[in-house]
Order: sequence, then C-alpha cells, then structure tokens
Amino acid sequence: FTRSQLLTAVRGVAIESYERAIDAHIKNIRRKIEADPREPRYVLTAYGVGYRFAEAQP
Repeated sequence: FTRSQLLTAVRGVAIESYERAIDAHIKNIRRKIEADPREPRYVLTAYGVGYRFAEAQP
C-alpha cells in the first residue's frame, strides 16, 4: 500500500502533509508485533512505494 492509499483508507482523503504520520504509525506497529522491529518479518517496506504485508508461509 502507498502512504496515500493508507491515508485514504483511514481518513477518507489523502493529505500530503500527513504522509509521514504513516511512517510513525508503522514504526509503532512494528514495535508491537515484531520480535526485532529493525528486521521486520510481517510489515515490510516496499521501497519507493510504501508498505506491504509479508506473504503467508505454507
């Protein structure tokens, strides 16, 4: 998901000045769910795009 897509899903509108707020929320989510937030396994960064969920392991 791009930052804009995430903002639109949450707020109903994507406002550019709030895009860095997404980074702060992702950081907090990683801190809560990842064993090592610096090496995320579940919420991954899609460089130049935004974020993505890791694919489920069979």
